[in-house]
This record gives sequence, structure tokens and C-alpha cells, in this order.
Amino acid sequence: MVDSITSTTTNATNRIGAGSTMLASNFETFLTLLTSQLKNQDPLSPVDSNQFTAQLTQMAGVEQQLLTNDLLKGLLAAQGGGGLAGAATYIGKDATAAWSATKFTEGEATWSYELASNASSATLQVLDGSGKVVWSGDAPDRTTGIHDFTWDGNANSGNNGQDGQVYSLRVVARDAAGGAVDAQVLTRGRITGVEMYDGVPYLTVGNSILPLSTVIALEESRAAATTTTGGAADASLLAQLTSTFNPLKLFS
Repeated sequence: MVDSITSTTTNATNRIGAGSTMLASNFETFLTLLTSQLKNQDPLSPVDSNQFTAQLTQMAGVEQQLLTNDLLKGLLAAQGGGGLAGAATYIGKDATAAWSATKFTEGEATWSYELASNASSATLQVLDGSGKVVWSGDAPDRTTGIHDFTWDGNANSGNNGQDGQVYSLRVVARDAAGGAVDAQVLTRGRITGVEMYDGVPYLTVGNSILPLSTVIALEESRAAATTTTGGAADASLLAQLTSTFNPLKLFS
């Protein structure tokens, strides 16, 4: 799942490296040709000064391009190194990602799916790692919006769900006229970790490991919000009790 995704940063770095190699080769060739030209020029008919100046300008431009490529590679390397630190700020937040793969753990696998409009029919399909449909059935809810679905591992065909194996969900929905209803599979949950693969940050959300780029919504963790609210309520109650039992009030 992770290895199938190509790193944009790595590709860009490779392209810049290849371009630098080509420019360096051209630069060396240019210097060789220019030197040979100067050595073998006719003393009675030397190289035109304007032409020579133009050649020197071209050489300077190639050298500048090589320096620019080196700077770009440095910037990309710095960006990749800061990716983990930047992604780490998402830990503890609740995320919604357009991602369909999750690990079957403790006898179940859970997804969410979203329908753009009410559907006359909606079918959910669970696929194993090879892309084979192992379970298919009616969606529990066909109305507009986001709905949750948990698969208990019972398969229509083939082997039942195996702990530790990765499965994905597919949704097929149609309206009353038989037209397709836009739908997508989502992974929702609290972000508990961050990892780097080929320079790309991946988040651990529930039983899924997904690219940061697939996250479409972030919000403060409900657990953290509850704790904050509860702490504020406790502080308010403590303030009220302190005020009530303040000894100075006995003399007021």
C-alpha cells in the first residue's frame, strides 16, 4: 500500500539531479570546444569579439543554472526533513481522509462512506489485498451524508477476514433512474502517529496508515475537547466553592 505511492519530492530531486548532470556535461563540452577554438583560430582572422562575448555569456548562464539546481536540491532536502516535524503537529486531532484501506483487527474492520445525494440503491464491497471482492451487501444507509460501516469478517466467498490483513471498501450507489450517485470511502479517527516513507509523511488513523495528502478535514479531538470542557467546569465549580466559603465574607 505504501510502496505503490511515488514520492513527488524524490521524483523532483531525481529530475533536478539528472538535469544537473546533463548541464555539467554540456558545460564541460562547451569549455573544451571554446578552448580548442581559441587555440586553433587564424591569427590573421581572429574570433569576432561580439561572437566571443556571446559565447562567454552562454557559458555563464549554464554555470548559473548549475548553481540554481544545487540550491533547489538543497531546498527539497530541507523540505523533506521538515515534513515529519510538520506532520507531528496533527497528532491528537480527529481526521477525515479519502482513504479506503484499513487493517482487520480484533474481528472487525471499520470505514465510513459518503453519498452526494439520496440513493435508490447502494452496495458496499469489501476487497482483500489482491483486489478480490470477499463480501458484498446493501449499505446500511442510503441517504445523503457520511455513514459508518463495520465489517465483521464474514465473507460471501473465499476466506473470512484475517487479523492483520489489509482490506479496502468500495461503494456503488445509483439513483431511481439508474444513474450513478457520487460516493467516496472515508477513513475517520484520531491521529496517533506519524511516519515517513520516501520523504512523504504518513499518518496513523485508527487501524489505517495513510498519506497526509489524503486528509480532507481536521478538527480538535473530541476527547481533548471533552477534557478541556470538563476542566473548565471543574475550575468554575472550584471558584464558586472558594467564593462561598471565603472567610472574609463572614465579616462583610
